[in-house]
Amino acid sequence: MKNVNTKLLLCLILAGFVCPGCKPSSNNQLEENKALVRRCTELMEKRDWENYAKLYTPDYISHSTLSPNPQTLEETIQTFRDVVANFPDCSATIEDIIAEGDKVVIRELWRGTNKGDIEELGVTATGKEVTLQIISIFRIMDGKIAETWEIFDMMSFINQVGAKTSSG
Repeated sequence: MKNVNTKLLLCLILAGFVCPGCKPSSNNQLEENKALVRRCTELMEKRDWENYAKLYTPDYISHSTLSPNPQTLEETIQTFRDVVANFPDCSATIEDIIAEGDKVVIRELWRGTNKGDIEELGVTATGKEVTLQIISIFRIMDGKIAETWEIFDMMSFINQVGAKTSSG
């Protein structure tokens, strides 16, 4: 009897019943999730905000080092519009993309020329090209992006645009 229980427990673990939410994703699903994130980047590059918004759930939330508070989709798109106003030629290149479960992680290199004032940092347009490393985690739910966490190399950005910091 003990041997049967061990086999049953092993089957349950392998089937994902012991860890709900830990169900394995198929390779097809992982590839679809990565394609969704790539599409997101493509639409951002095109500034196609209408189709960009369709890739997200209605209750999407963004956690980013660009904002002290979580943002809704509308707030996130407005942030991107503000970035584009200051860096009209900005573009992003996905350098790494990894998918596991319901998450996709990308490491991307962002480039843009500072052609607008960044009032929050006390910076007037410099005309300098800026590069920035960004790491983003996307949570996918039912084929749409439900949540993101983004980390920007803000110190590098501040140094490149010549913003004054509190220590200098």
